[in-house]
Amino acid sequence: MSAAQPQLGITLFSLTAEYKAGKYTFEELLARTASEGVGPGVEFVGFQMIRTYPEVTDDYATRLRRLFDEHGLVPTCLDANVDIGRRRDRHMTDEETAEYLRVQMVTAKKLGFPMIRIQFGAKPGAIRLVAPIAEEMDVRLGMEIHAPHTVDHPTVVALRELYEEIDSPYLGFIPDFGSSARAVPAGAIALQRRLGVPEETIQKILDVRAEVSRGEREAFAARRELMESLQSEGASGDALQFAWRSLTLWGLQPPELWAEIMPRVLHIHGKFFGIDENGDEPSIDYATIMRVIHEASYTGTIASEWEGANWTPHPDGFAMVRAHHAMMKRYLAAA
Repeated sequence: MSAAQPQLGITLFSLTAEYKAGKYTFEELLARTASEGVGPGVEFVGFQMIRTYPEVTDDYATRLRRLFDEHGLVPTCLDANVDIGRRRDRHMTDEETAEYLRVQMVTAKKLGFPMIRIQFGAKPGAIRLVAPIAEEMDVRLGMEIHAPHTVDHPTVVALRELYEEIDSPYLGFIPDFGSSARAVPAGAIALQRRLGVPEETIQKILDVRAEVSRGEREAFAARRELMESLQSEGASGDALQFAWRSLTLWGLQPPELWAEIMPRVLHIHGKFFGIDENGDEPSIDYATIMRVIHEASYTGTIASEWEGANWTPHPDGFAMVRAHHAMMKRYLAAA
């Protein structure tokens, strides 16, 4: 692969179902990542994989770095959390949020990660406070743009403006391609039918999503109105969850819009829900997305993130990530 192209990797979040079921230990996940050839880049959620997170001992850090070296893997991004609701009485202040992030940055540094994934719970005031710490520690901060947010959402626009003002290479974005889903995954729809959700309810949810997609309704307002309507009809919890996901987790941003932020992209979440018999992701327009990435001359990591285990009877995350890598390589070669 050309040095001018992005590097491929995995977020171990793709293996959540199997990890929770006890199929693999954390150490086995790393070993299998190497043997399956779905690295070399490895990302994981700190709170999911490290019992003592957000802190780690020096011994733990040494052992983990040794494991990465032994398997020829590269730590790419540590997924931090911005839990502003940790207190019962109020949200964390900007100062408390900055300190919470600082602790996680210390851990990332000890483990050899060059950046942490952050979330929109970190307000602009907290970002201002933590930016000089990031430069001092040499740990970058990547704000994840995850559905239902889009590059032109007011929250994201405000952060884009802040990034332009501060203009630090340590501040950037992590696009999650779930924000550009052109369709609800077929597996998710099939699951609703297996759960007994009435066909007319499923269609009502899909119709509202289609209206939002055509620009006829605003996504957040449509979601609220749809949830209220379904509740008044006595819809099941499964139906309500499906409705929420349809207008939240499977975003509607045109994939071409990612180009607007590519100069400040530090890392990418290659979200996908399935790979069809043609080797494509039917729910996300990867042909366009990979062209945008290529035209931006992005050379960072794309971490494959599979989120189809919820409706897959016998999930095999590694097989799915292998197929996802093959698809991305094909589109990159075409680009």
